[in-house]
Amino acid sequence: MTTPTPRPPGHARPSRPAVPLGVWPVAQTTAQYQRAGRYLPACTDHPAKMLPELARRIVAEYSTPGALVVDVMAGIATTVAEAALLDRRAVGVELEPRWAQLAEANLDHMLDPARRSLAEVRLGDARRLGDVLGDLEGTVDLVCTSPPYACDVGNMDKTRWGSGGDLCPSTARNYSTDRANLGHARGVAYEAAMTDVYAGCHALLRPGGVLVTVTKHTRRGGRTLDLAGLTSELARGVGFAYLGHVVALHAAVRDGDLVARPSFWQTTQVRKARQRGEPAHLVVHEDVLVFRKGTADAH
Repeated sequence: MTTPTPRPPGHARPSRPAVPLGVWPVAQTTAQYQRAGRYLPACTDHPAKMLPELARRIVAEYSTPGALVVDVMAGIATTVAEAALLDRRAVGVELEPRWAQLAEANLDHMLDPARRSLAEVRLGDARRLGDVLGDLEGTVDLVCTSPPYACDVGNMDKTRWGSGGDLCPSTARNYSTDRANLGHARGVAYEAAMTDVYAGCHALLRPGGVLVTVTKHTRRGGRTLDLAGLTSELARGVGFAYLGHVVALHAAVRDGDLVARPSFWQTTQVRKARQRGEPAHLVVHEDVLVFRKGTADAH
């Protein structure tokens, strides 16, 4: 495992060349509406699902029909399913057997036999991609994935909360109760693990292949974590060229205004932060970062 050099407190990251910036309105309809009638109802149990419209847009933008698309942290297989529906061969990797089984069931549910033959999910650790996808090394056209956000992630339990319990019990956070799961990693441990993941992605891709990551800024202890900046730094550190940045709106655009659709959890957390005197606000976008397997950044 590669261990990054810790940065001194307050140490600024070096300046980077400017990259193209785009904006995608991928939430004109709600996440629930995008999945309704298509995804299995059990998929709502996963705490960090990619928007289907966002996965579709990434696959369509950065690959062509017949291409090989991989998601190295597949969850319920949103990217895999949407890629197969767009006539790409798609492979997902998932560490947790619970989610891998649900992903396979979801693919069975969503895809007709011809497209089902294009999609698969493999059980394995994204930190050791060579063990899971060694047969695909150097052949993948697009890796599209959303890494853990290095913060507590979980599903709300409103019934428990209504009876005096936690809104999001600690045992239900971070994808798994297994502390070895990458969802539990923080700080330097997170950086080291993700360095291994991105190095594995680099090995998977063919020359000129594309890596797309989807991240969101988070807050911990009153501080904002610039996860997009950190992701760019780690990906570039293993040899990727930074091609572009897309702002994926999770708010609808209506008559020139943004209409936010925050979850109850988001609203509650922002209110608590403001009560503590922190200038928090709702985050209504994700950062889509685009990298190429190459040696120099686009200018």
